[in-house]
Formats: sequence, C-alpha cells, structure tokens
Amino acid sequence: MTKNPPIEEAHIIQARLHALAPGYAATPLVASPELAAAHGLGAVFLKDEGARTLGSFKSLGGTYAALRALSRATGEDFAAIASGKVPAGQLPQLLTASAGNHGLAVAAAARFAGSRARIFLYPDVSRARRDRIVNMGAEIVDIDGTYDDAVDAAKQAAKDGAGILVADTSSDPDDPIVSDVIAGYGVIPQEIKEQIGEAPRPTHLFIQAGVGGLAAAMTTGLKDWLAQPARIVVVEPATAACVDTAIRTGNVERVPGDLATSATMLACGEASRPALKLMAGFIDVVTVEEDRLTNEPLLLEAAGGPATTPSGAAGLAGLRRAIANPEMAVRLELDASSRVLLFVTEGPLNEET
Repeated sequence: MTKNPPIEEAHIIQARLHALAPGYAATPLVASPELAAAHGLGAVFLKDEGARTLGSFKSLGGTYAALRALSRATGEDFAAIASGKVPAGQLPQLLTASAGNHGLAVAAAARFAGSRARIFLYPDVSRARRDRIVNMGAEIVDIDGTYDDAVDAAKQAAKDGAGILVADTSSDPDDPIVSDVIAGYGVIPQEIKEQIGEAPRPTHLFIQAGVGGLAAAMTTGLKDWLAQPARIVVVEPATAACVDTAIRTGNVERVPGDLATSATMLACGEASRPALKLMAGFIDVVTVEEDRLTNEPLLLEAAGGPATTPSGAAGLAGLRRAIANPEMAVRLELDASSRVLLFVTEGPLNEET
C-alpha cells in the first residue's frame, strides 16, 4: 500500500460515492428563521446530514476510505472494488473501532466490495447502533473501556495481521487512510458552496467534534470561503473535550475518565493528529455541559429543524452557549449581522440505550 497516496479532489470523491447508491446525493441545506430570530442573529442555516445514506455524514468518509484502502491493497481499480467485481478471496478484511456510525460506514464498504468487516465497539454503544452494523453483515468485537480502548484494540488487530485498519483517527499526522476519511467528508463543503450559490455566505460555523475529522474537513473546505469575520467554532462535550485539550496544551493528550456524555458520538478521549494538522490556527473551541446537550434536540425540532440526537444537535448547543456568554459572544464576533451555519450530523435512532 502506498504510504502517502495523493488526496483526491472533492468532486471526484462525490462522483465515486454517487455511483454507489442514490443515498449519497447531496443533503439539504435549509434556513431556520425561527432559530435566527430567537437568538438575535442575521441567519441560521442547517446542513441536515441525517438525510445522508446510513443516517450520518460518516457514510462519506468511512465508506470512501475503506474502498480506497481495498483498491490500494489489491491494485484493483476503485470502481471494480466498489461494484464487487473483485473476487472476495482477494480482498482483505476491514477493521475499525467505532461509536457506531463510522463502523456502519466501513461495514457498508465491505458489503459493496464483497469483503468482510470486523468492528470494535465498547460498552456504551447502543443496541440500535450495534444492530445496524450487524444487519450490514459485519462482525462485532466487544472491548471493555471507552472508545479509545476500542481504537487501541482495532489497531493491535491490524498489527497482528487480521486485516486493514480503516480508522478515522491516528497519531500519525500524515496517515493516508485517515486523510481519505477526512477527504470524504470534504464532499459536504462542496455541496454547501453549490447550495448557497450567490446568496450571502455564512460568517460563522459551529461544528461538533469527536476526534475532529469532520471539523477538519469543514475548516479545509470553507475557511477561505466564509464571509468575514469567518469564525470556525468547534463544539465538544465538556466531559470529552479532546480537541480543546490538544489546542490548549499544544499536544495530543488522552482525556482521562469514562468520557460519559449524552452526545455519544462525541465521546472521544484523544484527538486525531491528521485533523489537528488541518485545523491548527483556524478554529476556536467551545465546550458544552450535559444539561444543554441533552435538551438541544427538542429545541431544534421545536424550531422546525430535523429530528436528531444530542450528538447531532451539539453545534446548536455550542452556539447557544456562546450567545448566552456576553464575553464569549464578543470574542467570537457574534452579533445581529452574523450568519451561522450549523451541522445536524445524524438522524434520530429508535433507541439510544
């Protein structure tokens, strides 16, 4: 496998994904005048990733990176891999750790290719998320501890020869597969630019982070496109603020504790170095307490927004925390003229426990 393969451009990745299934089409970008009026802002836009195939943005990065990894490992064309034309016996197994959505995306890649997937999960992953992965045909390996413990176990399995690791986080800032995951998310900024068109551009992004991959992709794709003051704000649970820790200390450190949060997709203790490399110098960070995270999906839905989880509504939680703190609002240059872009990163699940 090539160590550092060239990163493909967003429009090429978009075309590759669209060829897989109709569900990879662009997701809606809608204005929310209710949220704008309620918070004294010029405009609020919602990018609804719950409408994406598999129910989240993760379907872009995980599936694309996994199929590309199989292509590089076998020397076969991406399209041949993705269409299942390569004999299954020639395809290595795919391995990853997950809180649920990334593992589902990697499992989907295995199904497209006719390969196998083994997904490492930790106890807090809900039954609904586990069932989706099993129904996609993947094997689940249960690991005691946190998400980061599952990351360690999947990495060790790959070192032991069990298959290709398709991680969405890495301690290597130039990890080629993690770079492909982030590049897959880069389809979203391309869609946003096309959807905004000639209308006034957003001035602020509030984007939730687990290990930071989505935030890195939005930073890369939109930092030079935003209208002034062009502020990018990463939002994390206070109990799992790994990006905030890395930015403050200048070093990737694993956040201690059980990382417990209602925003289960963001319960990550160690930020991704490839993501931090792309975000460095371009972002602010807001951490959010549990009471606000838990309540945001109801507030979003009451304002006419899409149904989601605390993870999916965490960007709104961060925006509301910033507005409620006058000093923070001034620092982030939030005022009545601000046009804020939020990301609803996943759809609802029938069961979260």
